[in-house]
Amino acid sequence: MGLKTAQVFFKQILHSILHAPMSFFDTTPSGRILSRASTDQTNVDILIPLFVNITLAMYFTVLGIFIITCQNAWPTVFLLIPLVWLNIWYRGYYLTSSRELTRLDSITKAPIIHHFSESISGVMTIRSFRKQETFCEENVKRVNGNLRMDFHNYGSNEWLGFRLELLGSFICCFSALFMIMLPSNVIKPENVGLSLSYGLSLNGVMFFAVYMSCFIENKMVSVERIKQFTNIPSESAWKIKDCLPPPNWPVHGNVELKDLKVRYRQNTPLVLKGITLSIAGGEKIGVVGRTGGGKSTLIQVFFRLVEPSGGRIIIDGIDISIFGLHDLRSRFGIIPQEPVLFEGTVRSNIDPIGEYTDEEIWKSLERCQLKEVVASKPGKLDSLVADNGENWSVGQRQLLCLGRVMLKRSRLLFMDEATASVDSHTDAVIQKIIREDFATCTIISIAHRIPTVMDCDRVLVMDAGRAKEFDKPSRLLQRRSLFAALVQEYANRSAGL
Repeated sequence: MGLKTAQVFFKQILHSILHAPMSFFDTTPSGRILSRASTDQTNVDILIPLFVNITLAMYFTVLGIFIITCQNAWPTVFLLIPLVWLNIWYRGYYLTSSRELTRLDSITKAPIIHHFSESISGVMTIRSFRKQETFCEENVKRVNGNLRMDFHNYGSNEWLGFRLELLGSFICCFSALFMIMLPSNVIKPENVGLSLSYGLSLNGVMFFAVYMSCFIENKMVSVERIKQFTNIPSESAWKIKDCLPPPNWPVHGNVELKDLKVRYRQNTPLVLKGITLSIAGGEKIGVVGRTGGGKSTLIQVFFRLVEPSGGRIIIDGIDISIFGLHDLRSRFGIIPQEPVLFEGTVRSNIDPIGEYTDEEIWKSLERCQLKEVVASKPGKLDSLVADNGENWSVGQRQLLCLGRVMLKRSRLLFMDEATASVDSHTDAVIQKIIREDFATCTIISIAHRIPTVMDCDRVLVMDAGRAKEFDKPSRLLQRRSLFAALVQEYANRSAGL
């Protein structure tokens, strides 16, 4: 039963996190998620079932001692009743603070895990700027904050233990004096000895039973914390049977934005503020603008990583909000700024769900100039890819992502500063492939290097969440435009001015 409960909790929290919207991850530190899935889940998996068994055994032992003592020395009932009442009272008094201390201990542990994971992932940057001491001090500060909660928690445990042990000792002493003062014909001497021997063990057993029951109730905070994560508002449905997209949708790649407004969370300012524009099928659109202008948000809203607060996105005459998320996202291609590869093989990375033949995969690798690289490896298509593609160069990772998109043959391609992290040679290779293999596709590309948008049919200039300019680059350069200012700024920066 305990195993089944633990499995249900873990499946629920995993399902909830996998279906959570991106706004959840924007506001929830990774350490908090790891704490729920590690410390709290361990309590539910191991500690709570273990101590439930121990507590039940202790309470049955206490009950047995009570029965034997009362059977052989019935006057002790008058002392055992106040003993039980005082134990229950102390237990309730202790739990009032102990439960909150346990909750604070869990809350202060999450920042430690979060800071540690961030430090490990950014260790190269930390060492480059010689900030090891700063991060060590921050780690010590967070650990001390958690240890303070542990100190008070252990202090409250000692407080309870001292009082229950002292109370039990007094009751045992009074019981002995009480039975000695009784006439000899009331209780047999051998029964007095038997009752006192059991009474001496009652002190420790009863304290342990009360403490274990308090421990279980404190650990139930973990169940409460896990339940919080099982009630996360989820994204829209992944598949909607009544609203499946047409088989070849999008056919032309026509895109229309109508008064599109986006905010990341309720009661926060709009990030995109009423964007209205039309893109013809097959057009190449470059999106430029300063940091924070809303460029990346524009792509996120197409994939519905962020749901629009107002307005509509219409592709080939169909509002994309009516489709399930999987159906929608599977029809688009994207080349992200940071290439994403998963631990596995070349085949599983370029064709994750096994839709294509080996011949099609090799053809895709040939077009993205990775055929010779993959063919030279012992496993060919089954060559190993480490987590995050660590055994591949950054350029090769980006080309693999490009090959993945080429297999999909999507009519709508998004590029989020796809060449920002690669060298000039790889950049030129990617641009050449896109011009030749995606000539008939609609491409929306966020540009990091201004020269990459000069070949686009039109340029969208984003500023403070608004579409300030949307025209051919040649026309924008002929007048005093924001785009012309960005080009001049890029030229000055490249020249070192």
